[in-house]
Amino acid sequence: MKTVKIIGVPEHFNLPWHLAMEDGAFEDRGIKLEWTDIPEGTGKMSQMLQKGETDLAVILTEGLVKSISQGNPTKIVQEYVSSPLLWGIHVAADSPRSLIQELKNDKVAISRMGSGSHLMAYIQAQNEGWDTESLQFEIINNLEGAVSNLSSGSGAYFMWEHFTTKPLVDQGIFKRLGDCPTPWPCFVIAATDAFLNSDSNLLKHILEIINIYTMEFKNIPSIDRTLANRYGQKLEDIQEWLSKTIWGQAQLSQETLIEIQKRLLSLDLITEAKSPQEFLHFGF
Repeated sequence: MKTVKIIGVPEHFNLPWHLAMEDGAFEDRGIKLEWTDIPEGTGKMSQMLQKGETDLAVILTEGLVKSISQGNPTKIVQEYVSSPLLWGIHVAADSPRSLIQELKNDKVAISRMGSGSHLMAYIQAQNEGWDTESLQFEIINNLEGAVSNLSSGSGAYFMWEHFTTKPLVDQGIFKRLGDCPTPWPCFVIAATDAFLNSDSNLLKHILEIINIYTMEFKNIPSIDRTLANRYGQKLEDIQEWLSKTIWGQAQLSQETLIEIQKRLLSLDLITEAKSPQEFLHFGF
């Protein structure tokens, strides 16, 4: 039995992995898949990939592209979620702000530098026509930290996945002013170069399994109720999320990669556009 380490956020997107592990699907092929939840998100996961603390990650596309561009010895092996991520734009429930335009000069609460919440703040500001160079950030580590930060009167705004934060909006902890969708497929599966060099055959098995589970996921009886119960969501919210979410089983296209790099370059978040071979694994 070969142990493979994998990391991802503790969110509903990743239930197919947990179902496959609970079914023993990886063990049937001689793979002991060790999953670790990383509530801090993409910035932390990028660091773990860079340090070799994990073999694989299910990670936000733009965050990983930025990290690889800056020297992270990791490759994208395929898309995981092909639909955009819907980023809710939140303030404290008692904030006087009621329009996105009012946030122009406010600080942004982010999990960490290089995270999705960090990069999407730039995308959102650019969409609004704001000066992205004037953005100021407060690092809050995770969703729990965001609740503490905004509730303590920081005056910051916070961007996080719409449906993950929906219960906090319903409870009157956050107020959502709007949404900002990613302009590309939101999650990819990443593997370190070291793992690709030593265990690419194992990776092929892992991808075959997870792709079967994601292709069949929406057809699982009462999957909406399972998701709602496991992730503390309202059934109607999960049903809406399921209707918007498309899982992918193919490699990220070179055209999409070029587009992501162009956007990151326009925001001065990377210094140059690199060839697709720097980012994508073409080994299968």
